[in-house]
Amino acid sequence: MNERPISVTILGYLLIAMGTIGIAYHFAEFKSSRLDEYIWVLLVRLTAIVCGVFLLRGSDWARWVAMAWIAFHVVISYFHSMQEVAFHAVVLVAFAVVLFRAAANRYFRGHAPESGSKLR
Repeated sequence: MNERPISVTILGYLLIAMGTIGIAYHFAEFKSSRLDEYIWVLLVRLTAIVCGVFLLRGSDWARWVAMAWIAFHVVISYFHSMQEVAFHAVVLVAFAVVLFRAAANRYFRGHAPESGSKLR
């Protein structure tokens, strides 16, 4: 098993923290009349937490979901300002650098299921 790169560790904990902070922040402004909007926000924040946890556990799928999560933020930032688009695009590139470097690839491949265990 490969040792987890520090950059993956930092990103995993950052995703957990951002998801948790986001839930707390949006919970404070929760109104029952906007329940459907709150549920979507909650799902996005929970996705960040789940990705963070499973990045720390070495699950390869978690890095792809984390990339989709930040790409989603790039898309929805188009409805706000170009500064947000630029910020999220830079963060997307940073995610890609962290999650797809050679050390990260070794780490995530080291946690893959054994090739001999096939479902029949």
